[in-house]
Amino acid sequence: MSKYIDIAVNLIGSALEKNIDKIIQDAAAQGVSPLIVIGSDLDESEQAIKRCQQYPQQLFCTAGIHPHHASEWQADSAEQIKRLTAFPQVVAIGECGLDYNRDFSPRPMQRKAFEAQLALAIELQMPVLMHERDAHEDFLAILKEYRPSLPAALLHCFTGNRQSMQAYLELDLHLGITGWVCDERRGQELAELVTDIPDNRILIETDSPYLLPRSMRPKPKSSKNKPQYLPYISAYIADLRGQNHQEFAQRVYENSVDFFALKKREDFSIERGEPHEAS
Repeated sequence: MSKYIDIAVNLIGSALEKNIDKIIQDAAAQGVSPLIVIGSDLDESEQAIKRCQQYPQQLFCTAGIHPHHASEWQADSAEQIKRLTAFPQVVAIGECGLDYNRDFSPRPMQRKAFEAQLALAIELQMPVLMHERDAHEDFLAILKEYRPSLPAALLHCFTGNRQSMQAYLELDLHLGITGWVCDERRGQELAELVTDIPDNRILIETDSPYLLPRSMRPKPKSSKNKPQYLPYISAYIADLRGQNHQEFAQRVYENSVDFFALKKREDFSIERGEPHEAS
């Protein structure tokens, strides 16, 4: 069985959390383990760490403040995130970035929180997991300033156009691809672009419980996306790229391990290809 790492699961406070045991078990049965749980504000990041501690062989997480919550940024927010990153379960700063589509936080506050988290990722030399929607120009301008000192940077749930993709690849970003690519209505452009992402820069994710792949047959009874569907997304992308399913899955798995520096984690064994408890 191929191995997969779902790099973006919105577990905390979502429909998935109440069935967390089954979600983790069903994913693992399909070779999807571990899962990277997203922290989108300080409280959610703390809750994510607690969940990871409960499932040390199956969950890792991020810690950060999403642009939707940027208005909550305070003078001590960076220090609070820094405190959270001391927990070994935290593998990246984020989810941070800019979202001008919803504008749940004022744009100046979004930019301030984004820059502060990039600076923190540089200080700690940690990967950063980022979000960008309808904010390409400002996002790119800010990122260009910080990217040379960042150890690794991922734009998750990429749904942009060719121009933005090329700009991000020139900055040596990793791009996370979701089931959006399986949507015959909205994902056609992404389906064309995904063939041009270099093998060493592509990652895959469900972004569950959102973005259930529309092309799945039989269609799941629930409209909620789940980490167990990641192999379907992987195979769909491999077909678009004209690559062997198993070879593509293995390469993306290795990309995920490298990006999140999982080889350095005591509870993860790349040799075995799965997490294990520290001795």
